[in-house]
Amino acid sequence: MKVAFWPGCVSKGACPELYVSMQKIAPTLGLELHELTEAPCTGAGVLTEQNPELAYSLNALSLAMAEQKGADLMTICSTCQGVLSGAQHKLAADQALLGRVNGVLADSGYQYRGTTKVKHLLWMLVEDIGLDKLRPLVKRPLTGLAIAPFYGCYILRPEEHLGLLEKPERSTYLERIIELLGGTPVEYFGKSKCCGFPMLTFNADTSLKMAGKHLAEAKTKGADLLVTPCPLCHLNLDGQQPDAAKAINEPLGTPVFHLPQLLGLAFGFSPHELRLDHHVVNTKLALDKVELKV
Repeated sequence: MKVAFWPGCVSKGACPELYVSMQKIAPTLGLELHELTEAPCTGAGVLTEQNPELAYSLNALSLAMAEQKGADLMTICSTCQGVLSGAQHKLAADQALLGRVNGVLADSGYQYRGTTKVKHLLWMLVEDIGLDKLRPLVKRPLTGLAIAPFYGCYILRPEEHLGLLEKPERSTYLERIIELLGGTPVEYFGKSKCCGFPMLTFNADTSLKMAGKHLAEAKTKGADLLVTPCPLCHLNLDGQQPDAAKAINEPLGTPVFHLPQLLGLAFGFSPHELRLDHHVVNTKLALDKVELKV
């Protein structure tokens, strides 16, 4: 299956293990990745607040690039998914804005016609590849692992931008994938809440307490690890976890996996291949529960 692949900035910068693990599992999933190497950053929502028309123009450029390739645009970042979907929703509703944006894109030789479908890997696993095709790919069942899903904000809200009004079941896809891979989903309140990352630079204490609260709750519910479809959530939940533990004055030590890493582990790839040895929080205790001799 050919896809226009937009990995986003963070997976090639602060979380390179996400990009590497996605590249590893793509052939197994039957995904032909055509990376949009010249696509601009989505602006992570911040740019949309400061300069909406610039943000819509930049995101329309990425959408037009995928359109030109004749393929769906696949993301591995919930934040990118949310921002691109929001831009798409706005441009579809405002033809005058679309005209101005296309005037900007013309200088680069692109035009956005509004036909691009933007899909996170999580959605494609269920809706395009299908669970029946995924099941035989599992070579190393994650039996014995209690896995807490962490959706975060941008893949769930606002519902009208992200297709959840038509497909409310998208809010359960992580649990379905966890079960298919042999793990046990952990139910907890914080799974669909903000990780706190957006406010880290201007209110670090609140941001860290939010992350710590979610991690502590998942740990109390018996989670061996968290899995998230968003690298920005990963930055706060894994990268900032030592500081989050201090902020809530509780020990945490709960590893956080990227979705492609969890898939790759079940597909038989080694932890080293998936760069599970490059996290801030050590993944060994969780990995020790999985049979690695594949």
